[in-house]
Amino acid sequence: MKKTRIYSLLLFVFVIVVWESIVRIKEVSKLILPAPSDIGVNLYQHFQSGYFYPHILATSLEVIAGFFVGTIVGIGLGFIVSQSKTTQEILHPYIIASQAMPKLALAPLLVLWFGFGYTPKIVIVALVCFFPLFESTVAGLSYVSREKLALFRSLRASSYQTLIKLRLPTAMPYIFSGLRVAVILSVVGAVISEFIGANRGLGALIIASQGMLDTTLMFSVFILLTIKGILLYQFIYWIEAIFFKKYMYTRGESK
Repeated sequence: MKKTRIYSLLLFVFVIVVWESIVRIKEVSKLILPAPSDIGVNLYQHFQSGYFYPHILATSLEVIAGFFVGTIVGIGLGFIVSQSKTTQEILHPYIIASQAMPKLALAPLLVLWFGFGYTPKIVIVALVCFFPLFESTVAGLSYVSREKLALFRSLRASSYQTLIKLRLPTAMPYIFSGLRVAVILSVVGAVISEFIGANRGLGALIIASQGMLDTTLMFSVFILLTIKGILLYQFIYWIEAIFFKKYMYTRGESK
């Protein structure tokens, strides 16, 4: 495991060195492609001046609030739908249709309904997070081994006992998988929502840097968003690892 991390780090260093070398040797304009050293200086200067902090805070609030709402609604509705095949067949086409519409197309309408504050952005993030959590919850609670279900019936387990002792533990890996996908999409959703009607946030900063033709600042924001997504993903991964410590297996291993 340690060797793979070293190799990964070496690959990262190699890419940075090649990038820096090409930009310096070819004398590529900063407007087209800034060097990693220039991006690093830009990050340092803006952090030192405090320029980034309000934007990071705004995007973080949208991501966390939207992810929380999307998680509650997605898992909750998935739980309800999975309990009834009829309900699943009735609601599933409408849920698919709601997700087929691009979220960016909804942004102007949500701004019209909720104004230019945090609310429309949180709604977009929640919509983006909802579907993977809904699907993973329904799949996890529905796809249970017939043999295990037969065993629970032979033991005369109630529906509640079957749900708590069999279906829910079986669904947890699916749900955590959905959480990992949703938390990455929450960052994407926040940035998309800030492209329209926002004067604060990392997405708004990308639009501003584009207007100023400041490609170095744009790359700096890309790096901040990437770091944010990685940290959130690792947080969910850490929560998952703690949760599954009570079981006899870990990721990639069988019982």
